[in-house]
Parts: sequence; C-alpha cells; structure tokens
Amino acid sequence: MDSGLRDKVVLITGASGGIGRAMAEAFGAEGCQLVLSGNSQLDKLRAWTAEQRFSDRALVVGANVADAAEVESLFAAARERFGRVDVCLANAGIWPVDDTPLAAMSAERLQRTVSVNLLGAAYTARSFLASLAESGPRDDGHGAVLIFTGSTAARFGERHHGDYSLSKAGLTGLLMTLKNEIVDIDPFGRVNMVEPGWTVTHMARPALSQEGVISKVVSTMPLRQLARAKDIAASALWLASPLLSRHVTGQTLTVAGGMEGRVLWNQSDVSEDAVRERLDHD
Repeated sequence: MDSGLRDKVVLITGASGGIGRAMAEAFGAEGCQLVLSGNSQLDKLRAWTAEQRFSDRALVVGANVADAAEVESLFAAARERFGRVDVCLANAGIWPVDDTPLAAMSAERLQRTVSVNLLGAAYTARSFLASLAESGPRDDGHGAVLIFTGSTAARFGERHHGDYSLSKAGLTGLLMTLKNEIVDIDPFGRVNMVEPGWTVTHMARPALSQEGVISKVVSTMPLRQLARAKDIAASALWLASPLLSRHVTGQTLTVAGGMEGRVLWNQSDVSEDAVRERLDHD
C-alpha cells in the first residue's frame, strides 16, 4: 500500500534506540529522507545508521531537546541538507527507573523529566513550525505532519512516577493547541499523538525484567502481550501518511493492547513465560 511518504523529509528525535530507532527503520523503508537526532547515545546512532540501507539519505545530528538553541540548530542542519522538514516525530524522552513518590522526589529529577519530555517536545514543535513557515507548504498538497510520542501514564497515571505522568499529560494540551495553529502555516498540516503503553525497549527492560511485573502489567489488557517498538513505529507511520490519514488531526492513537486502567485478568491467569516467548519469536 502506498503511504505517500517516499522522498518526504522526516525528522525523528530520540532516534538512538527503542521506539525512535524503530521509527527510523519504518520511515527509512518507505524511502524517506531522514534526519535522526540523538543525545547521550549519539555515537551508537551514527554507527547504526552507517550500516543501514538508507544511510545515504540520512543525516545524524546531536541535540539535547531540553536545550532550545540545540533544537533550533538541529532544524537548521536539516534545512541545510534537505531544504525542508515534512514530518516531525517529537519522540525523545526519559523515564527515570527508580520508584519514587512525589513527596520524596528531588526537585532536580522532577525538573529534568519535565524539561526533556514536555519542554523538549515543545521546543521541537516550535522549531518545526518555524521551519515550516520558512520553507512554506509543499506544492503537492501533502500537508506537514507533527507527531508526539505520549504515554498511557498521562491518562491513567503511574504510581511513583508522577514526574513522567506530568510530563506526558502536558502533551495533550500542546496537541490540541497546535492542531489549530499549524493550519495557519500549512492549510493541510496535521498534528497527532501516538500513545504507547508498556513497550519492550531498552528504557523499559530493567523494570520488565523484575519478577511479576509483566503479569501485573498485562493483567490490565485484554490482549495479553506487550507492545514492541515496531508496533509504535507502524502507528506513527500511519499517522504521518498523507494518503492513509489525510483527514486525521488532533487525535491520540493509543497502542496499549486495550489497556483500561483496571484489572481484567487475575495475575495467576497470565503466563509471563508465554509473553516472553512470543516476544522472542517476534
């Protein structure tokens, strides 16, 4: 099926691993020009990109999304190489591993999580819209696309991770605002969000490796399985497509196995070994 994304310029923050890397693979397979941004694992991102079939149409740029100036430089580099940015995936984020109630959480942790996850997404959106205003809309009527990576923690909360829930919840207000602002620049521009639940990534693996965590997580889902990074990437690709989702904007696409925020299965009914085995086969 034609997605209409071939040769589009796609910028992905947090592309060093997990969901961001899966996004790079998915959009690269569609024939997109890629701008891949990383921060702490930039060397690994460069090495991985050099091994991919799309390496000749990919630009790797280091940027700390919590720094507005670095984000502006990221988009300047993208425009210098490709002339414009058609699709922006504001994906970079952090999830502090330690379980800490808000009353005991340091101000430094709270500030850092919000700075990266919420302000980082806002800085990314800000620079994308400014870049779009400079380049102007595409002549073919394929509107520009901005996609945030949210989290079910924003909807259901996440005990002892209030900083993360807060940082992701703020994206909803940003989404609902920018869907109305982007059309002032590009009449066919769209803004949406993909909202993962528990997904097997390097960031989540330490928590998922603990005894009983998988059965606890899956007990809230009718689909007794965990998401993979490629599941999230496929959903983002659909949202980005000017042919498959051209009339979809201001929406949050939840990819969480039907999670409802309540227990649907007794934990004894969930086999952690079966869940892990399916992941290994996939």
